[in-house]
Parts: sequence; structure tokens; C-alpha cells
Amino acid sequence: MNLFSPIQLRSLELKNRIVLSPMQQYSAKNGVPGNWHLVHLGSRAVGGAGLILTECTAVSEEGLATLSDVGIWNNEQQNAWKNVVDFVHEQNAKIGIQLWHSGGKGSLKHPNERMKPLTVEEGGWIVKCSSPTEINGVIPEELSVAEIQELKNKFAQAAVRAVEAGFDTIELHAGHGYLFHQFYSALINKRTDEYGGSFENRIRFLVETVQEVRKVIPETMPLLVRISAVDYVETEEGWTLDNSIRLAEILKSEGVDFITASGGGFTNVSKDRVFPGYQVPFATAIKENTGLLTGAVGMITSAKQANEIISDNKADLVIIAREHLRDPYFAIHSAIELELDTEIPWQYKRAF
Repeated sequence: MNLFSPIQLRSLELKNRIVLSPMQQYSAKNGVPGNWHLVHLGSRAVGGAGLILTECTAVSEEGLATLSDVGIWNNEQQNAWKNVVDFVHEQNAKIGIQLWHSGGKGSLKHPNERMKPLTVEEGGWIVKCSSPTEINGVIPEELSVAEIQELKNKFAQAAVRAVEAGFDTIELHAGHGYLFHQFYSALINKRTDEYGGSFENRIRFLVETVQEVRKVIPETMPLLVRISAVDYVETEEGWTLDNSIRLAEILKSEGVDFITASGGGFTNVSKDRVFPGYQVPFATAIKENTGLLTGAVGMITSAKQANEIISDNKADLVIIAREHLRDPYFAIHSAIELELDTEIPWQYKRAF
């Protein structure tokens, strides 16, 4: 088994183990993906990645982090995504959409404006979260139980739109300090109702959303979830790898097929804990303890490093982020370096 071995997730077959990681581009208008997204995602498909994952895509307008993020809550957005999906499929690659809600980390300016909070005059909105716990200097309002039920429906509606747009798989973004993470981490969740307190209560929103999404997508379609495997906070309230293994077992029983194991979201990680492949052990631990397929992230930048993760059975897919920004053709270049076979677009073969 190597980086270019095919893999099956339900009915979805990937030609290799290389995934374009979701990375926000902050280039949309009214949540609609445009030419930038077509070229950004399409060029990585041309470059040989087996699975293309969109940037986090909001299920509602209030789910955006900035006014330049993408969404899939209306027909215009859905139709624009279909154009991207069709092009990726033409390159013999597969594509998944990452559905998301920013929760208390929303209503921010563009990164070029340092992502400061938007004012009402600038189009800002009141952000809501599991609890009124400060996040990045902002204290969000607490979501009511009725609003939580509505959000579950919005995720399900977005999943239906994703299926109609032709996506091959769906990933729920439940990490990096966004809304689902704001519920399951006790660092943020201070609720005392059925969505707070115990481990079972804090994961309830994510588990129930998984149930709703699983109901509306085809049985043959794999369902993916990205989590923050640890909070990187050494307190009793911090989310731990043991918590993640326990969560992954439950998600598996609810029809989740794959976990991407990332980390953090509420605090900066100390530099001594960041090194090439630093988050790979999270994927390995979840894989070994649950039997779920997992994806590895965290400064994976070379063909040799990525191949060893697969060949040593540390994870099933490698989720390549920044290296894909530096090199859209990472997959093709990796195959050449590793002396393994891969498809090269006929338009480019004369260069090889």
C-alpha cells in the first residue's frame, strides 16, 4: 500500500490517497463561489489529487465567518458549485463539500483587514454559540434549544443541496473552534440543559446533526467529519484525544465513515509542539482504537513524508493544505518523485 493505492469509502472510490485540504479563500460574494474557486479547486484536480475538499461552506448566512466566505443555502450558490463539481469530475477526480457554521467566530472583516469584528453598518450580525463564553474578544449570545433544532435542519438542507449539485461526499467541519466544537468542548460550553454539562450532552448537537444529514443523503455516499482531536489546553475542561476516540466510536455507530483528526481552535499552539506531521498521531490513535478510516493533517509537505504515513498505516488519507497552495501539482510531482504511476492530463504529457 502506498500514496497512490486506490481506496473505497462506501461507493466512492478514490484513485489515490491525496486530498486537497479545505482552505478558506475569502473570495466569494454573497456566498457564491466564483472563477477563483473554479480555478483554485480545478487546478488541484488537474494536478492529480484524488479528492478535492471545498473550503468550509456555510449552511446559513449567519454561519459565515466573513462576508467573503462561500455558502450553500440558496439556488444561486448551489448552481455555482455545480459548475465546479462538473469540472473536477472531468479531471477524473472526486469532490466533497465541507459544511460548516462559524458560531461565535463569525461576523468578522476580511483577513486583509485583520479579521476584526464587523460593525452593524459594515454588515455585521449578532453571533451565537453554545454559551456566552468569550471567543477572540467577543462574547456571543447563547443559542436557544429551538435555534439548535433549526440549525440541524439547515445542515440537512445544505446536504440535500450538495447532493443535488453532484458532490461525491460531505464533510461536517466540527473542529477549529467553530460551532460544533463550541458545543463539545467544555472550554466554551457552559450550558446546563440537554446540550451542556456531561460529555454525552456536549456532543449531542453534533451527533444529532449527523443523524439528520445521514437521513437525507444516499446510503452509498460516505459521510466525513473533521474534528479537533485536542484543545491543546491542559485543564479538566480541555478536550482530549481520549474524548475524541470516544466521540469517533459514537459517530461511527451513527453512519460516519471517516474522521479527519486536526487540533486546536481556541488557543495558540506553542511552537515547540508544532513540527512536520505533528498531528498525525491523532489520526493513528483514532484509527487504531475505532477501526474508522482517518485522515492525517499537520505540516505534511513532501512526497516521502506523505507516502510513509500511508505505507506505515498511520492514516488512510493525507490531507494536504499549504503545500497544495505552493504546488497545485503536488500529486503528479509526488508520483514522479516516488517513481509510482499516476494519470497525467493529456494536455500536459509533453512536459513529462
